[in-house]
Order: sequence, then structure tokens, then C-alpha cells
Amino acid sequence: MKIDISRELMFRTARSGGKGGQNVNKVETMVEAMFPVMESALLTDTQKAMVMEKCRNQINADGYLTTRSSATRSQLENKLLAIEKINNMVNSALVKKKSRIATKPHAGAKEKRLTGKKNRSEIKSGRRRIDHSW
Repeated sequence: MKIDISRELMFRTARSGGKGGQNVNKVETMVEAMFPVMESALLTDTQKAMVMEKCRNQINADGYLTTRSSATRSQLENKLLAIEKINNMVNSALVKKKSRIATKPHAGAKEKRLTGKKNRSEIKSGRRRIDHSW
């Protein structure tokens, strides 16, 4: 189940660095998308907790999940990229981790491990000093 949070996003623009010549100095093409996690009407309380936990490095002190995009020279394209980025972050945070099923090694794996140990033992025993006192 994918959630589209684009209607709850807030945007801020700024002048971005990089290529663009005079365009860089005059036009605000960098877009920062902000999502207020705890005020969201789209997420349940458990989903909010999951997003807060898994995206804690991207959440600022005010509780906004933020991301930036300045990949292109167009503000609109950067806005679309920022929306896609933040949607991916939220949706990947909502995926539950599968629990690991414990398994036992099969007979062939045990045999291979034991023969490897035996070979290593023989190699090391061949390095020992020979006792010539007979």
C-alpha cells in the first residue's frame, strides 16, 4: 500500500549552486520539501511512530521530515523530484521488516565444514618441527 503525501507537503525554494551561469545567482531553483509527520491526517499513530523512528536523521527539531532537490535547473522539475524523494522515504519507512526464520545447517554443509577443518589441521601439523631424537 503506497501513500501519496504530496498534498500535505510544504515547500521552500532557494538559490541552488552548481551549473547554470547567471541563472544560479538570480533564480530560486532548489526546492526543499517538508512533511509535518505528527500533524499528518494521512498516517495513523503507529505509522507516524514508524516514520519518526526510521527517518529520525531526516527529521528536524520542529518535527518536519525534510528533503532537498537541486538536480535540475527547473524549479518545477526539482519540486517533482523532491515529492518523489519524500514519498519514497515515507513509504519505505512504513514497510515492516520480515522476521528471520531460524534454520539448521544441512548434512552436506556440516560435512564440508568438518572436512575443511580436517584439511586445515593436516596443513598445520605438517608445519611442526620433526623430532630426530630416536
